[in-house]
Amino acid sequence: MNNLLILVILMALVAYLPRAIPMIWLKNLKLSRFWEGFFRYLPFAMLSALVFPGVFSSCGSTSLSIAGLAAALALSLFNLNSTIVVMGSVLTVYLFGIL
Repeated sequence: MNNLLILVILMALVAYLPRAIPMIWLKNLKLSRFWEGFFRYLPFAMLSALVFPGVFSSCGSTSLSIAGLAAALALSLFNLNSTIVVMGSVLTVYLFGIL
């Protein structure tokens, strides 16, 4: 059990230190407008790259996947909560699947 605790602590340090050290050392660094914009949109781009391939393999049917994607895009254009967007797209896929 002692080895397991040491392992968990070391894994936490390996996960935390690469994030904390740059924030501490570079907190007073001023970035250009380009880099500020780049880093502002980076999480959205990474999340999209992770989620988008799963959209077409989740339903088993390309037409159902496109219907769910279209519903999600349409709902997100109204700046709705992401939970509503996901639930709306799931409901759309379900209803199109019944038809």
